[in-house]
Amino acid sequence: MNAFALGGNKIEIAPRPTFACNIRKHSFRRNDSVILAQLATFAPHSVSLAMFQDAAAPDFSLLGLLGNMGWPARIIALILFIMSIWSLAVMIDRYLYFSAARKQSREFAPKVAGALKDSKLEEAIKIADRSKKSHLAEVVTAGLQEFRSSQGVVSEETIESSKRALERAEAIVHAKLKRGLGVLATIGSTAPFVGLLGTVIGILNAFQQIATQKSSGIGAVAGGISEALVTTAFGLLVAIPAVMTFNYFSGRVEAFDVEMDNSSSELVDYFIKQSHKR
Repeated sequence: MNAFALGGNKIEIAPRPTFACNIRKHSFRRNDSVILAQLATFAPHSVSLAMFQDAAAPDFSLLGLLGNMGWPARIIALILFIMSIWSLAVMIDRYLYFSAARKQSREFAPKVAGALKDSKLEEAIKIADRSKKSHLAEVVTAGLQEFRSSQGVVSEETIESSKRALERAEAIVHAKLKRGLGVLATIGSTAPFVGLLGTVIGILNAFQQIATQKSSGIGAVAGGISEALVTTAFGLLVAIPAVMTFNYFSGRVEAFDVEMDNSSSELVDYFIKQSHKR
């Protein structure tokens, strides 16, 4: 404590509280460091929250994905749509054709067998002519007409010519049965690769958006991701039914081929028996 005399009076002055000031300064610095530490702690949470808000912005519904697609991806989606319509048309056509062929053949076989058993060749030909969609009727008609052209003279040449007529008819009917199956095979094998092309375009578009917007958030790559997802899924959606129906119809064609072979061999046996009778 300091003292001095003023007008004969002694005045004492208290010392400056230097220690208390130092404590207050130290506490202020400590509070500042605590605040900075809290800000540093909350900063990543705010960034992640912003990223979540950015991630919730894009619309990943079907219409939203289509809206985010660019024109190259839309063209690919249009190509896949045309392929799906084409394959669906082939599926419906082959199903109706095979169903009609199966139904008419089941009705035709016992009728023509009864007519040939009674040696009614003309009636058998008329029955075959009425079954226009039957694969068996087409083959049997060709053989019967060739056999009838012999004018009652049954020889080995007549039988051989009838056999060749049956073989030609089988080849023609086989080509009719397989009509459109090549389209299903082509669509089933190429549609995934067309979708993969859209996937590549979508990924390239996503990287381009990242480079343009200088942002790696989900919103920046929403367009590219939508292109990749939609085209890939669409390609598989087109290819899988096409492959499945191609295998199914191929099995039906093989079954029809076996039926035509059996009918042809039975008809040749009938011709041989007729030659022996005469």
